[in-house]
Amino acid sequence: MLITVFGANGRTGRLLTGHALAAGHQVTAVTRRPESFPLHHDRLETVGADVLDSVAVDAVVAQRDAVLSTLGVPAGREPISTYSRGAANIVAAMERHRVRRLAVVSSSGVDPRPYSDGGFLFNRVLLPYVTRVLGKTLYDDMRRMERLIRASGLDWTIVRPSGLYHLPSVTGYTLVEGRADGRFTARTDLAASMLALLDDDRYLRTTVSVITTTDNPTLFQWIRREALAER
Repeated sequence: MLITVFGANGRTGRLLTGHALAAGHQVTAVTRRPESFPLHHDRLETVGADVLDSVAVDAVVAQRDAVLSTLGVPAGREPISTYSRGAANIVAAMERHRVRRLAVVSSSGVDPRPYSDGGFLFNRVLLPYVTRVLGKTLYDDMRRMERLIRASGLDWTIVRPSGLYHLPSVTGYTLVEGRADGRFTARTDLAASMLALLDDDRYLRTTVSVITTTDNPTLFQWIRREALAER
């Protein structure tokens, strides 16, 4: 299968690209910084392009079988439009070239709800602060992205992970339609689930959640290792 990966140089994007190559696919990895992309393979094409450039997006979507997006931008107080503008360019290019299959990473934060194992600190303090204050503009733009994709005629799947963290290998992750009651998702599980969607028609035109149920960090481990590391 010929696959284009947007956001390929991010932590999830690199894993997704690696999984796709290991599965025998031909991959076009799209990144604004191709010189820093660490993967090399005879079935890999690394392209320097910006998802906000409609002409560049059109070129890397043409003649592909599927498009996967792991785009990510840091949360902040300033307005964010990368997700929605990027999705608009991707959808337009796919419709123009009749490429049907699209899977994109969103976040459980676009629909924040308490978790059964979250406790008071997570559910009543951290979750509202992240989704309503620290990441408000980010989640607002993810919602715009989701609305745009749902309105398209593509065979799309929106993938919502929870708090992302590192594990060295894929686990027996849980993938469900709608919301999953889990606070954490290993990036390698997110990458593996996105690739698996390409061979699974059960989740066409649906929103799914992916969570990791083993080797999860504690809240304080996650803050120290992941949240603070991204600042």
